[in-house]
Amino acid sequence: MLSPVMEDYLKAIYSLGGDVRTSELADELDVSQPTVTNTLDKLADRGLVEREKYGGTNLTEEGRTVAVEVVRHHRLIEAYLAEALDYDWSEVHDEADRLEHHISEEFEARVADALGEPESDPHGAPIPGADLEPPDEDGETLGDCDEGDEAVVESVVDEDADVLRYLDEHGIRPEVALEVEEVAPFGMVTVVTEGGDEVSLPDEVASAVSVRLRVETTG
Repeated sequence: MLSPVMEDYLKAIYSLGGDVRTSELADELDVSQPTVTNTLDKLADRGLVEREKYGGTNLTEEGRTVAVEVVRHHRLIEAYLAEALDYDWSEVHDEADRLEHHISEEFEARVADALGEPESDPHGAPIPGADLEPPDEDGETLGDCDEGDEAVVESVVDEDADVLRYLDEHGIRPEVALEVEEVAPFGMVTVVTEGGDEVSLPDEVASAVSVRLRVETTG
């Protein structure tokens, strides 16, 4: 059995991608670098991570499976809280963080069945399937877009409740279409929503919104 802390490390490495530096994990998990080093040693001893001397840390196949399962638990719980218990999308992340380590496989299966095997959580992030294959989460963000681009929101990073409330107030949610009106040189992206509202987003907020570009077809 892994501790919740160990599972948090695996999930953090998964979310940060490959070759994760100790300093990156320390920032992500808000702990000291010596604490990170000590925990990574324990995970390496269990065959869950591989560490390169003077390099980064990667998940082994087994470590990736554990991480994806924790992500599946987290996103299923978020979906359940939002749909069954009427939580706001800005409230579900912290609750799911606390619960994700403690649900059984039976509970996971029942939640998925009760929700009709949902494909995404309230923030649009894909929910891994029961086979624990990592979902495709690569893509562009609003921060990558150019002026004049038309895009549809795919997902929003869920950790910051204030950001989620701000986006919600302006109607920026998954599957909403946007047009990028201006990309300012000082780190501000201005978009026009489906309802015609003009919204200015700081670069760090724009980078938290994943989108798919709308491509015009001819002929």
